Amino acid sequence: MPSEKILEQKKAVVEALAEDMRNAASAVLVKYEGITVDNDTKMRAALRAANVKYAVIKNTLISKACDQTGFEALKPQLEGMNALAISFDDPIAPAKILKEYAEKIETFEIRGGLLEGAVVDAATVNELADIPSKEILVAKLLGSIQSPLYKFAYALQAIVDKENEGSEEAPAETPAE
Repeated sequence: MPSEKILEQKKAVVEALAEDMRNAASAVLVKYEGITVDNDTKMRAALRAANVKYAVIKNTLISKACDQTGFEALKPQLEGMNALAISFDDPIAPAKILKEYAEKIETFEIRGGLLEGAVVDAATVNELADIPSKEILVAKLLGSIQSPLYKFAYALQAIVDKENEGSEEAPAETPAE
């Protein structure tokens, strides 16, 4: 039987994990198998750079955190070795980074996740990963707003240029002496 100290430590881990899951913009559960140390190091660096919290966590601890948060629908995915990536800022970042590695490594796969307080399946996480970043979406929006204005300005400039060409071609008449 585990000691009281160990049980308290596990309880604290579950509480912290449950709190992270409640406050997450998104979370992605992955099957953590078959990844090399080199790929794992690169992936963790990319996740850290994107401000994503990532850890390999025992299934029993994730399961208890799911019970506390109401995310029981995630529990059927808890088989084998799993890792959880949690983002508090950017809901797309963990999905994008983990999908990149899931495509490279055959045994490393996305199992499901959380998005805006709801459990989502692997297909939804993959669709989320395909969404362009916020910066790209804002740039596209601004480009689409500016495009008609630029076209209008070019059309006006073409009219002005055409009128100027017409006045330059016709020589001015000089009065007869």
